[in-house]
Amino acid sequence: MGKPTGFLELERAEPEKEPVQERVRHWREFERRLPVLEARDQGARCMNCGIPFCHTGCPLGNRIPDWNDHVYKDRWERASIALHATNNFPEITGRICPAPCEEACVLNIPEEPVSIKAIERSIADRAIEMGGGLRPKLAETRSGRRVAVVGSGPAGLAAAQQLARAGHDVTVLERSDRLGGLLRYGIPDFKMEKHHIDARIEQMKAEGVVFRTGVGVGTDVSLEGLRAMHDAVVIATGATRPRDLPIPGRELGGVHFAMEFLEQSNRVVAGDTVANQLHAAGKKVVVLGGGDTGSDCLGTSLRQGAESVTQIELLPRPPEGRTDEQPWPLWPWKMRTSSSQEEGGEREFAVMTKRFVAGADGKVRAIEVVRVEWSADRRTMKEVEGSAFEIECDLVLLAMGFVGPEDRTWHGMPVAQDPRGNVRADVESFVTSVPGVFACGDARRGQSLVVWAIWEGRQAARAVDAYLTGTTQLATTPYQYAP
Repeated sequence: MGKPTGFLELERAEPEKEPVQERVRHWREFERRLPVLEARDQGARCMNCGIPFCHTGCPLGNRIPDWNDHVYKDRWERASIALHATNNFPEITGRICPAPCEEACVLNIPEEPVSIKAIERSIADRAIEMGGGLRPKLAETRSGRRVAVVGSGPAGLAAAQQLARAGHDVTVLERSDRLGGLLRYGIPDFKMEKHHIDARIEQMKAEGVVFRTGVGVGTDVSLEGLRAMHDAVVIATGATRPRDLPIPGRELGGVHFAMEFLEQSNRVVAGDTVANQLHAAGKKVVVLGGGDTGSDCLGTSLRQGAESVTQIELLPRPPEGRTDEQPWPLWPWKMRTSSSQEEGGEREFAVMTKRFVAGADGKVRAIEVVRVEWSADRRTMKEVEGSAFEIECDLVLLAMGFVGPEDRTWHGMPVAQDPRGNVRADVESFVTSVPGVFACGDARRGQSLVVWAIWEGRQAARAVDAYLTGTTQLATTPYQYAP
């Protein structure tokens, strides 16, 4: 613990953001890194608790008090070693993770947690600038075992990197034209520019990972064929089947899934030409869904020049702060405002969409909605009599989450599924019902956070390594400080 009185003397600091009127004019990241002195002050606020509850908040088990102390003492290289010991991609999580670690911070009892996420990004970015953050880590010996990883999202990339560092020959198969999964095409550049993914891919190539894009399992190669050609296969395809809304008018033009809209926008930002691109310029946009994907649609629509944007949430408006039903250190259901919601648009809560209304041109012109009342436990709801109204719109984006992997047949291979349609694999072995085939990430657990995906990829790699060699040092290697 660097400064025993730091939490008493210093206040929480947030990274500075570019003003709204400026940032909505471009697609670059607009949140600036904490200056070095502010990062050190935030590290000084960490109390190095006897029981560091931030560890329980973070699925990765990040050694947060350790690297907070290093930052306070200006030991950035040691901070980087501590950070990378549990997290393969901290420059990514430092940008897009919702920071459950901060909700579990002891200083969050009075709602003034250490700025853990901002410190994490500072460590990761400085490590890259200093030359050590992306230095390849080559395996000392090669096992001669071959592993195929299906999917290049955070779970697949984490699994592939860990397995390559264990000495296995790893090939990552991605059906898209670029690597990164939803990190690439689901997250707008104003939240995370894609050169961060590209830099990690280059590191992994130097570590021996082979990447093949434009390869679809089931179309270009069968899962059975992959298994025959490799000693193990890891399914990390994500859970990209979007939740639909089968109500009257769903077939109307102008009603689209959020990912269709976001992917096209991300492609254009990357320099691609997209024919008949879905575009919000001059349109009245309605986003159905109040989560991260919905917020990404909001920020994207504003940058494209939408006339108006309304984001609708079926659930009631959350309380402003933590309630007694969700005591610290649990993740609380409370009112949150994303960076995109700071930029504009309207938010509606406890509103249910009844139908899409057609205009004279046969395309959507409005949605018919009704207000609902929820029970105290938010398990049941009922419509409020006489509360129906219309919201004008000519573009509707369905951002209501995902319901599992797109492929539920696995092309004839008997890969068992759980009741939700995810690949069935336990959290210890990560092995599926097919010997030698493993699953991790959203494909196994369902839609979740990027930190959970990375954790699952790391743990699945450990299970695969043990399966191939009879033992493993992955994820159990003792943490060492820099000399």
